[in-house]
Amino acid sequence: MSSRSASIRAHTVALVGLGKIGLPLAVQFARKGWNVIGCDVATSVVEAVNAGRSHIREEPGLAEGVATEAAAGRLRATTETSAAVAEAGVVVVIVPLMIAPDGGVDFGILDSATQAVAAGLREGTLVVYETTLPVGTTRRRLRPILEEKSGLKTGTGFQLAFSPERLYAGRVFEDLRKYPKIVGGVDPSSTERAVEFYRSVLDAEVWAVENTETAEFAKLAETTYRDVNIALANELALYGATREVNVGQAFRAANSQPFSHIHRASIGVGGHCIPVYPHFLLADASNGELDLVRIGRRTNDAMAEHAIASLERTLGGLKGRRVLVLGAAYRENVKELAFSTAITIIELLRQRGAHALVHDPLFEPRELAGLEAESADMSGKVPVDAVIVQAFHNQFRALDWSRFEGLRVVFDGRGALDPDEIRKTGAAYMAVDFPAGARPD
Repeated sequence: MSSRSASIRAHTVALVGLGKIGLPLAVQFARKGWNVIGCDVATSVVEAVNAGRSHIREEPGLAEGVATEAAAGRLRATTETSAAVAEAGVVVVIVPLMIAPDGGVDFGILDSATQAVAAGLREGTLVVYETTLPVGTTRRRLRPILEEKSGLKTGTGFQLAFSPERLYAGRVFEDLRKYPKIVGGVDPSSTERAVEFYRSVLDAEVWAVENTETAEFAKLAETTYRDVNIALANELALYGATREVNVGQAFRAANSQPFSHIHRASIGVGGHCIPVYPHFLLADASNGELDLVRIGRRTNDAMAEHAIASLERTLGGLKGRRVLVLGAAYRENVKELAFSTAITIIELLRQRGAHALVHDPLFEPRELAGLEAESADMSGKVPVDAVIVQAFHNQFRALDWSRFEGLRVVFDGRGALDPDEIRKTGAAYMAVDFPAGARPD
């Protein structure tokens, strides 16, 4: 290899997975002067990137970034992952790790991507996984695949590290500047090399931890804390709401003490992270270990059932009732259905004989067809008995509640509404921490 070719390879990164986090990372690396080859199995994604277009619409600054970096020649894409890896000095893998129907971890996509990386791996390459993983996965599962198929050994042939993404869809570039980057390698040389790489592509601090297991566990601890905290908030809210407690005020008062950080009670937890990653811990836990985590998961999964049961009691039954779910996305202002509580809510409504409707301005009606709910026509009056706020997008802030004819109850699943505004329509206001008829917050 010529010195020029070696220099190009040393400053080229193959980024495997061009999803909601992977594509912004590709732009970030390119902006810092690296040659970036984005790898994805979807031909449409690759074609869009090579044409300077982002297939992700909701990330501020991403469309402009893809256009600029592609035009400058610093960003291109391919479906040929192994060939891209052969050209690169650094490989970053961020593909989905799924949960199987039985709650176990499905490594299919990750294993396939790792096989493709291994087939193109060259001596001296740094491989970093950013996909959130169960503890020990990098060392015990991914390293053997890379070594066997490439014929190289970690430490002498290539470096291997784990560095979890810690980003929030909708503000990725902001978070890349803000949160420390956690890095742990399978050996000290891998850690050192990965730290050097991330310091070259990020403006945030880069924190080295002892090994890949520590880095893997840090991400799982971070997200599981949030899940358990939400479960605690939900249990406290259900308790307080039956005892003349103004739960919202109580939480704000408690959180004025810096050691208290009670999260917001809600109708459920969705998304790729919080309801999923605790299972990565639980799948490896022995009997008696992580019982609090297991209880937290059950608590949060049960909140949709609690909400529907409360609504059913208030309306005197749900059979034949028209109930509109506002917001199909798993959270506000993000076009993503992954583990959305809306899916559970609609199914529970159907089981009770209700006529379920759904509206989400981020989706076309055809994109919500799989939910088996009628797409609500919001152009005029909408006859409904109840509305459930599941994801309170910015577009709902100016919503005219008088458009709902026959509205009797609004269940505010995210604590996003002013109870008095709802009462002005003649409807009752409900929330996890606020039974129908309770005094306003």
